[in-house]
Amino acid sequence: MNGSDRQIGSAFDSVRAIDYTVIFVRDMEAMRYFYEDIMRFPMSRQLSSNWFEYSVGGNTLVLSRPGLTAADVPTPYGSASLHLAFKVSAREVDQCAEELMHKGIDLVSPPTNRDFGHRTLFFRDPDGNLLEVFAELWTQRPEA
Repeated sequence: MNGSDRQIGSAFDSVRAIDYTVIFVRDMEAMRYFYEDIMRFPMSRQLSSNWFEYSVGGNTLVLSRPGLTAADVPTPYGSASLHLAFKVSAREVDQCAEELMHKGIDLVSPPTNRDFGHRTLFFRDPDGNLLEVFAELWTQRPEA
């Protein structure tokens, strides 16, 4: 599709944000423990034993079992099905790493300053999804 093929005045022009993100889980008990007790996200509501919502800033993160509209097979272990990044301050990246290690969570990559201006920390949830805690070290890319 090239630029001339794009519709003008599409209904999708009204989309302004991602309202919620759904993680299809393999092990609901382990995932709930991780997001509630390790990540300390407050549960905002439970719609069923297969759907749990958590408030994360202005967004909602959902843990769900597939089935309502899609019966996809779970992603095999050892394969991340998504990468979520959570933004904090630079100091908090290190504090999050310390908390995770204290709680027995293995780090994929410890807090590291990256060339592109982020301080990052990577780890996995019980289903193997890649999670990142990051901070912007500068707001604009430096001149080369």
